[in-house]
Amino acid sequence: MAPSIIGEDLTITGNIISKGEVQIEGDVQGDVFCATLVVGDRGRVTGGIVAEDVTIHGRIAGSINALHVTLESNSHVEGDICHQALKLEHGGYFEGQSRRSDDPLAQASSNVDTFRTATTATGSGKLRAAKIERAA
Repeated sequence: MAPSIIGEDLTITGNIISKGEVQIEGDVQGDVFCATLVVGDRGRVTGGIVAEDVTIHGRIAGSINALHVTLESNSHVEGDICHQALKLEHGGYFEGQSRRSDDPLAQASSNVDTFRTATTATGSGKLRAAKIERAA
C-alpha cells in the first residue's frame, strides 16, 4: 500500500487518521493517528502523534506515543515522547520528557480510543481532515 502524502503546499487543520503510512511534507495543525508516520524535512506537526513507527526529519510541537521513534539529525521536537525504542541522531533537537513504556500506545489512553474508533469507521483507511488548504 502506498503512503498517503501531505505535500509541501498543503496545510491541514484537523486530525489525520489512517490505517497505513502517512508522509507529511506540509503543515498539520491537529493530531495524527496512523500505523507509520514520516515527517519530512519541511514537514511540521502541531499536535499529538499516535503511531507504531515514527520518523521525524522536520518539526513537531506536541506529544508522541509510538513503539519506535527516530529523530533524525535535522529534526526539531518540542514535546514528550512515550516509546518502546527511541533513536536520536546527532544534531537532532529534543526538548521534553522521554519515557520508555512496554505499551506506549496504551499510554495515549483516550487518543488510542479515538484512533481505534476512527479507523474502524473509515473502513478504507483514507485520510480524513477537517479542513485542507493550499498554501499561498
